[in-house]
Amino acid sequence: MILLRAYLLAGLIAHKVVWGRLKRHQRSTATRTAMGDAPLGVRAAKLAKTVVLGAIVVQTIVPWPWLPIAADPRTLTIIGVAVYTLGLTVAIAGRVQLGGNWSDIEAARVLEHQSVVRHGLYRFVRHPIYVGDLVLLTGLELALNSWLVLGVLVLTPVVLSRAVREEEMLKRSLAGYNEYCKTSKRFIPFVV
Repeated sequence: MILLRAYLLAGLIAHKVVWGRLKRHQRSTATRTAMGDAPLGVRAAKLAKTVVLGAIVVQTIVPWPWLPIAADPRTLTIIGVAVYTLGLTVAIAGRVQLGGNWSDIEAARVLEHQSVVRHGLYRFVRHPIYVGDLVLLTGLELALNSWLVLGVLVLTPVVLSRAVREEEMLKRSLAGYNEYCKTSKRFIPFVV
């Protein structure tokens, strides 16, 4: 169980390191708005995201049974690790492939230098990061044998509706995005 928790924590750290490094590079090439200048809704969303991430890290580190699903979770753990690994891989690959064409979910905007990304995972889906993160969270909770996996069901419509709103903004503001939407699926390759 210690190796499982170490693997899950290492994945969360890798995820955060990739985001941090790419975000730092992006900040060095763009002007940065101070957090105090951000609208209250953006600050609240960032705080909520930080609290949720902190709770997930605590859940991953603390070997306490967090609302266990099964008395013998071996099969569930194996499935969870596989799902987690898939989600982690998709989220990190999506973020790397998006490069400098990325902005925080809380303050989505079209950047001055932004262009439509059509390579890698983006050839097939428009939101691999969102999908990867939801799959990652599902896998983590399953691997930890936790009914908190149902929290992903609550989070999913919030994230997906955010993606739809983001697309509407991109259709209005980013050249070529309308055409891109006709050749790719929103969340699941070849399906939706």
